This record gives sequence, C-alpha cells and structure tokens, in this order.
Amino acid sequence: MITDAQGHTLTGATAEAATHFEQAVTAFNLYRGDPMAALERATEAAPGFVMAHLLKAHLMAIATEPAAAAGARELLQATAGLPMNERERSHRAAIELILQGEWSAAAIALDHHHTRHPFDIVALQVGHLCDFFRANARSLRDRIARTLPHWSAEMPGHSILLGMYAFGLEESGQYAQAEDVGRSALDAQPLDCWAHHAVAHVMEMQARHQDGIGWMIAREPHWSGDDNFFQVHNWWHRALCHLELGQADQALALFDGPIRSGRSQVAVDMVDASALLWRLTMSGVDVGGRWNELATAWDAHADGALYPFNDWHAAMAWLGAGREADVERLQAALRGAQRDREASRWAADTGADLVAGFAAFWRGDHESAVQHLHRARFIANSFGGSHAQRDVIDWTLTEAALRGRRFGLAEALANERLALRPHSPVNRGFLLRAAAGGVAGGARSQRGVGAVAEFTLDPQH
Repeated sequence: MITDAQGHTLTGATAEAATHFEQAVTAFNLYRGDPMAALERATEAAPGFVMAHLLKAHLMAIATEPAAAAGARELLQATAGLPMNERERSHRAAIELILQGEWSAAAIALDHHHTRHPFDIVALQVGHLCDFFRANARSLRDRIARTLPHWSAEMPGHSILLGMYAFGLEESGQYAQAEDVGRSALDAQPLDCWAHHAVAHVMEMQARHQDGIGWMIAREPHWSGDDNFFQVHNWWHRALCHLELGQADQALALFDGPIRSGRSQVAVDMVDASALLWRLTMSGVDVGGRWNELATAWDAHADGALYPFNDWHAAMAWLGAGREADVERLQAALRGAQRDREASRWAADTGADLVAGFAAFWRGDHESAVQHLHRARFIANSFGGSHAQRDVIDWTLTEAALRGRRFGLAEALANERLALRPHSPVNRGFLLRAAAGGVAGGARSQRGVGAVAEFTLDPQH
C-alpha cells in the first residue's frame, strides 16, 4: 500500500509516482518550483494515480483563469472512471463545486472533509485558498485552528499549517499573534512564502512601512527566486510600503522590474500589477503607457463570469489603456449575471458596482464613483482577496469624495481609516485634505480643525 507523507492511501500510485507526487505537494505548499511538472511525471509513471490527477485539477480550479478552469473540467471527466477511495472522492466533489462557482459550498465541504481527514494537507491548503478567494477571514483562521491541535510539530507539513494560520489571524485582526505564529513557521521552514507574506500583511495593516521594507529586504533570498510563484505578490507588498512613505519612484521602479518585467500571464500577478498602477495614478504619478501591455494581458482572463475580483482589476487596466468600450461590455456582463451560482451573485451584487465606480472615477464623475463604491465597499467576508488588496476600494472612494468636494464624507472616511492605521501617511493626508477643503468651504467645525492640527503636531506622527 502506497501512502503520502501524512499516511493517506494513494489509490493507483506506485512508489516512483508517489515520490513525484510529494514533490508536487511540497511545491504547492511552498509556492516554489513547478508542481504541474512533478504531477506530469507522477501520472506518466502511474496513469491510474487518481490523487495526482486530482491535485492537478485543484491547482487549475483555484487559478481563477478561464483556460485553467476548462482544463480542470477535462481532468475531472478523465478521472470519472478511475478507482478512488472515500477521501479522494471527497476531493473530487470539492473541485466540482469550485468549478461551478460555488466557492463557499466547496469550503464547507472541505470543512467536513477535515473532520474525517485532519492530516490531509492538500485539502487544508485548498480550503484555505477557497476562504481567501471568498474573503472569509473567520474561516481563514478557524479552518486551521480546528485542525492544528491534531498535528505534532514533527509531522511533515506542520510549519505549513502555521503559515496558513498566521495569515488567518492577520485577516482577523489578531496582528501580534499572527506575526508570532508566522515567524515560528519561518523558523521551521524559511522558504514558506505564505508565512512570509502573512507577516508582511501584518506590517501593512499596522502601517509599519519601514519595518515592512526591512522585512522584505532581510528575507529576499528566501522569496525572490525565479522558481517562486509568490514573488510578484511579495514585491507588490514592498511597493505598497514605498508608496505609503511617499517613495513613488521606488514603487514604480519595482513595477518596471520584478513585478511586471516578466510580462506574467498569471491572473494573481496581473491583479497586483493593476492595483499598483491604479494607486500610483491616484497618487499623481504619470505611469505613461504602462497600462497598455497589462490591458492586453487581461484579455484572456476577464470574462465577467468566472471570478469578478479579477474582472474588476482587468477594468482598471482597460480604463488606463483607454479601452472604455471593453469596460462597458464587462459592466453589462456583470450586471446581467444570472445569480444562479455564488460567483454570479458576486458579479451582480458587488462586481458591477466596483467596475462602475472605478470607471466613473476615471472619467471624473466623482459623485457617481462615490455612490457605486460606497455600496461596494463592504466586500469583506463576501469575496475577493485580502484586506490589503481590497483597501484600494476605500482609497479610491476617499479620493473620489475629496475630488468631488464631499469633504464631510472624506473626513469621515479618513477618520475611519485612521482608527485602523493611525500611523499611515496616506490616511493622514486624506484627513488634512478634507480639513483644508472643508475650511475653505466653511463646512468644518472649529473642533474638527483643531483635531487635525493637534494630530499633525504629534511628534510620533
């Protein structure tokens, strides 16, 4: 009987194929290397090795790319007649739900899977990513919290769970614990990109931007290699730190270098590229023709159907490239979504407002942007990435309020942001601009003006 590193039976595997499978699992865990190539070797050695086929399908399903999703569906059809045990059938059922656009149903199915198979690290990581793509902070944390007590520190993969748990703690606002757990994960496995990025998220959310740059520089050899799937996202985190510190030239240099020089066609990399160019543009930086290449790259991914978080970032690039007709087509697709599955409800309920709000902002219709983005801003625990990624919504909303001379709203939004990140230069800038605009218009109280003055005189700020 052939088993994986955590002791699960691998139906149809040979010893050679199982070795290749473990290489793929490790690559997936660390976001380094090429898991698909290792899985190809596994299925060549054992064509009936069902879990190797299913891991391929998992990786393609969670890519949030139309072509990859089509490939995953073909793989599921190919496995239909293969022998498989209960655990493997459970994996297959979860993949089917993801491909149907039912991310939460897949996540719940995996919740039950973990109670039967608490050591199934592939299922835990896929479930964690489902929680990420549906933006469920509680499940990002508690999926791992429910399972981690079963694991000993000596079991292969234990540190990977710590890295996932660190990110869940961060997204739940438990920053000190998240940083501690993330550093513990890295002590055990320095190459864990997810744990590294969890600590980077802590520093971003606490506005510890100098610390963030130092963290990225000190650990760069561990996360920046060419074989590292997560390197673009980590470079993006460093760029955000520079942007918050007013170092837009350094953020732009990172875009031109490691973030976009490779012209990645991977959706998660293009999300980061769009979000960074949008922030740079809002900050007054002339990004020139950089939008054009990125807009073209998005053409193969933004279909208004599979994953609206990606569609929204495609719209940013299309707006920047002057392709308003494509944005209008995308808006129509999102508004017309049939609501027959979770992803289509995301499209109609939130994605349409996000795209409409960003389009309105781009063309200078700031009042319309405020209306759309104020509805869309409560995306957390609905769908779409991390708090750091979604922050561009409130950033754009606040900027729209300022440019639209809605100074009372801008002040309220700035105060809200400062309550979470009081040391953020960007947030302090929002409040100062709101105060100045309100004073010029006679709209602010004397107490409000004094509060801004006192705040800016604080030597710690």
